[in-house]
Amino acid sequence: MSQKQNKAKNRTAVWLYPETIERMDALLVSDNAKSRSEFIEKALQFYMGYLTSENSTEYFSKVLVSAMQGLLRETENRNSGNLFRLSVEMAMMMNILAAGLEINEEDMRKLRGRCVNEVKKTRGKISMEDAVKFQRGMEE
Repeated sequence: MSQKQNKAKNRTAVWLYPETIERMDALLVSDNAKSRSEFIEKALQFYMGYLTSENSTEYFSKVLVSAMQGLLRETENRNSGNLFRLSVEMAMMMNILAAGLEINEEDMRKLRGRCVNEVKKTRGKISMEDAVKFQRGMEE
């Protein structure tokens, strides 16, 4: 038994509109509440959690939290798949270029450093035009 079940409950009067009682009674089954008292207890816990905002999952619908987690998982899977496909294409391109080019290790090291700096500076917004200008010595 949980701590709550071991505690004695206090009786209190609650005044509710008839339509509120009708809605509550209609929702008792879907909430798996055994009584109006249990339903009201759950509703109060939910609302108090909402007001104090100590634990957001206490008042956010479990369905909403689950849907958000599913959406994040789906987005992560999609992004991971796209990054994998892009990496495969880049590996193919690098191997094709390496087979046809003769570049020494020192030039390769300098080019890598330049590319790292360019990607950092532009936040990944690089262009073929800029690369062509650099290779032709036309860069500013």
